Amino acid sequence: MSSLIRSLARSSQTQQRRDKKANSSHLEDPTDLETGDQRQHSTAMDFLHFGSKEKRQSSSGRSTPKNKGSPRIGPSQPAKIEIHMESPPCVFYGGPNCSGALLSGQLKVVVTDLEVRLTSIRMDLKGHTVTKKPVAKDCPDCIDKITTLKTWNFITEPTTYAHGTHDLPFSYLLPGHLPATTHSILANIDYSLEAIAITKLANTIKHKHSLRVQRALQPTPEKQSVRIFPPTNMTVNVIHTQTVHPIGSFLVQFRMNGVVTKEKSAQTRWRIRKLDWRIDEHTENISPACTKHAHKVGGEGKGQRHEDSRTIGSDCVKKGWKTDFDSPGGGQIELEFPASIRANANPVCDVESATGLIATHLLIIEIIVAEEHAKNTNTKQAVPTGAARVLRTQFKLIVTERGGMGISWDEEQPPMYEDVPASPPGYIKMSDYVGDDLGPPPEEELEAMERRESN
Repeated sequence: MSSLIRSLARSSQTQQRRDKKANSSHLEDPTDLETGDQRQHSTAMDFLHFGSKEKRQSSSGRSTPKNKGSPRIGPSQPAKIEIHMESPPCVFYGGPNCSGALLSGQLKVVVTDLEVRLTSIRMDLKGHTVTKKPVAKDCPDCIDKITTLKTWNFITEPTTYAHGTHDLPFSYLLPGHLPATTHSILANIDYSLEAIAITKLANTIKHKHSLRVQRALQPTPEKQSVRIFPPTNMTVNVIHTQTVHPIGSFLVQFRMNGVVTKEKSAQTRWRIRKLDWRIDEHTENISPACTKHAHKVGGEGKGQRHEDSRTIGSDCVKKGWKTDFDSPGGGQIELEFPASIRANANPVCDVESATGLIATHLLIIEIIVAEEHAKNTNTKQAVPTGAARVLRTQFKLIVTERGGMGISWDEEQPPMYEDVPASPPGYIKMSDYVGDDLGPPPEEELEAMERRESN
């Protein structure tokens, strides 16, 4: 009996070893079945390669895929804030003494939960002046100067808002002396509405809305300028509009007098070879220093001055002028040419800010004239003398936005009580008509009236 039990045990162990071997043959890769020498060789090679599996993967250009978990989702806000503007674009019509621009809109509190309790809702109108060349390169106080122009506190005590949208109106009159939104090489001027709401659990809900403030100056009459170029007798008369726009062209009328000097038997005259014009933009900015870095500029309230000039439009005129050497006054040369700002120049409109940013523009004209000599008996045959001059002159331009059909806000508002005129004057004496009943006119009178009208 015991021998039978031992034989059954040996047969069961043999079957288990066979099953284990069969399972291992299915699970293992045949290439992983290595002999002892092969294992020793691979271990040695791994040691020579510093046992770095990541290095082998990087050299082969393969990477082990990582299990990416689900993205983190932050806690949802019980409400959100939106700003909807109702007023037209903010445009100052006129110079710094204009009446300003009216700003109005709705601050919308959109509650996504069943209800939310807010302890504070505040909105600030801020002006940002960002200096691109600050006193300290990495100091945020030297880079960005923030000025709060207006603050709205919509609630003064904790308030519960139900699910839905709640409108909070606001309005403000932007003063006309503020500089317009400007993006120059040295500094930027921007405006924004920044709203913040605080919940009962001290959570903050923020929203920022950028504002673009523009200035449109009224067109000015054409300006006539005269330039004299001693020791010659030449004078230049230029007529042009002083107010120009970033898009569009304007005409420049050019006339040169005194180009001929006559003697007894001969005359000396100047002839235009070419005319170059360009529009230069000059920008100045004072970079203020914060309290921490005031010692770098000599104390508080001081800053560093930076300047930059660039050409935003140019052209060369080599033909098109009319020359008359026989006209009285020493002859004259007339020319009319269009000038404009280059389309991709991104010009900056004229601005003068209290923060120190100034942008101006100039129209510069250069005329190259050559001297020639001719006899009075035959003025058509002239001989160049080899002498030449470069006549340079400049004129101030004002670059501004187009006003379009818009007008200042104070001209659109209804009249005030004190501006209403007196009532219409009354009749001195009125009496009732007493007499026969006035019926329709007879047909003869109607026909006579029609004949008179036809004649």
